[in-house]
Amino acid sequence: MAITEDFVALYDEMADQLFRHCFFKLSNRELALDLVQETFARTWEYIAAGKEVKNIKGFIFKVANNLIIDEYRKKKAVSLEALQEATGFDAPINEHKKTIFSVEVDTVLAHINKLDSKYRDVILMRYVNDYSPKEIAKILGESENAVSVRINRGIKKVQEMLKVNSQNEQ
Repeated sequence: MAITEDFVALYDEMADQLFRHCFFKLSNRELALDLVQETFARTWEYIAAGKEVKNIKGFIFKVANNLIIDEYRKKKAVSLEALQEATGFDAPINEHKKTIFSVEVDTVLAHINKLDSKYRDVILMRYVNDYSPKEIAKILGESENAVSVRINRGIKKVQEMLKVNSQNEQ
C-alpha cells in the first residue's frame, strides 16, 4: 500500500510541472494532458513489474521526453485555417498588448526550441517548470555547476538568435 501512496504523492507533486513541460514542447493542451497520463501509466507499469528506479523524477522526465519525441515523429504540418477550425483559435483585435506579449513569448519559445536539446531541456526545466539548478542536476544526474553553466550558455545562445533576428528585420 505504501508504494501506491508514494506514487500518488509523486503524481500530485509532479503532474503540473510535467504538463507544462509537455505543453511547451508540443503546444497542444490535450496532447500534453494525454502524455502526462501516459507517462505516469508507463512509470507505474515499470515499477509494478518490480524494476528498480534510482532517480524517479529523472525517470519520469525521460519517459515524457521519449513520448514527446514519438509525437514529433508523428506530427504533421497544420495550417492556420485548420487550427482555427479545430480549436476555435481567433486572435482578438482589441487585445493589442496581449497579442504583442504572446508574439514575443512565441518568438522566444521558437528560438528556445531551435536550441540543442541539452540547452533547451534545462532552460525549460528552469524557467517553465521552475526547478532550481540543484533540482535539475538531481533529475539529470549531473553536477549543479554543469547545469548552471548549460542554462547560462543556452540563454546566451537565445539572446544571440534574438539579436540576429532583430537585425534581419531592420
